[in-house]
Amino acid sequence: MTVAIVAGSDAGHAFPALGLATALREAGDEAIVYTGDRWTSIAARRGIEVRPLPGLAARPGDDDDDAGAKLSVRAARMALELAPELALAGVDLVISDVITVAGGWAAELAGCPWIELSPHPLYEQSRGLPPIGAGLAPGVRLRGRLRDAVLRAGADVAVAKGARQRRAARASIELPADAAPIARLVATLPALEEWRPDWPERTHLVGPLLFEPTDEVFDRPTGDGPLIVVAPSTATTGAGDMGATVLAALAELQQSRPLRVVYSALERPSGGQAPTGLVAATARQDEVLADADLVVCGGGHGMLAKSLQASVPVVTVPGGGDQWELANRVQRLGCGRLVRPVTTASLTEAIVAVLGDPSYADAARRVSESRRSAVDPVAVVHRSWRMAACV
Repeated sequence: MTVAIVAGSDAGHAFPALGLATALREAGDEAIVYTGDRWTSIAARRGIEVRPLPGLAARPGDDDDDAGAKLSVRAARMALELAPELALAGVDLVISDVITVAGGWAAELAGCPWIELSPHPLYEQSRGLPPIGAGLAPGVRLRGRLRDAVLRAGADVAVAKGARQRRAARASIELPADAAPIARLVATLPALEEWRPDWPERTHLVGPLLFEPTDEVFDRPTGDGPLIVVAPSTATTGAGDMGATVLAALAELQQSRPLRVVYSALERPSGGQAPTGLVAATARQDEVLADADLVVCGGGHGMLAKSLQASVPVVTVPGGGDQWELANRVQRLGCGRLVRPVTTASLTEAIVAVLGDPSYADAARRVSESRRSAVDPVAVVHRSWRMAACV
């Protein structure tokens, strides 16, 4: 089977697509990943074919400040450009990232079945949850449920606007008002997924789809003390200058206790105060996490999933987007602390608290163990495709 996987170029979406492509390739399928060309050479070293996703870059007149326009109007244009490529490649199935809807639309234009991939928890609104992004625990009793209903009503205005934009964009390329994928893959640790009474049909928790963009490994810092991994967010919505603030807090803390620090990022830290013996590089995060005692990160799903799957507790410094939602879920699970506002003092307090209380590591192990209830994404893909072929 030839599978096309379509995702944007941000690491938080491209890496899960590449992780899934790796799994499909190992199962004997041919996988082509359409994403940003920044990942072409990295994927090629792993034997994965990457092709540029047509129309990914903004063009003059595109309104990137309007999320609905960005996700729908541009998606329609991209779908028209991608559909002929899918047909020429002889693609049997398309797997489309949840926010890169052009993949699913192009599949419909090319006459292919398609599957939706959420590289994080399911962010669809639910009648049993507060609005996704609020970071709130589901309300209990009458007062809590009423709070959630009121908040959802406010969020529904934006949801309805997005739906109108999507229908108009689909109509502009002669697609019906709406269409559903043959299945959905939700690529998160089950413990990070909030229970909802209206879980969609054909939606499967498949566990995190992880991908390491390098084969290099981290040198271990010299000295004694717990090993702390600092991983600033790769997302544009991440907290600004988080890395420098965390390093300054750790340098101060190191004056009173031994610490070893690894800084994991695509770019090295520049200037500012840094811990003694700091190791900073771009290398395999999964390998260093096997020895880590704590991760300080932005709260993006990719690093959270890697850390918690390795049973490592976290301190989060969330930015925008879904980071606030995820950081609050982690804090409620007891496997990490959320820092807001961000100061060296608040960071130090959170780091000391997590390192000093074994309950955080115990909770991280429980979250890691939840992956046992996830299902195999390759099996879901194959079964869904066979069922679609029989219809």
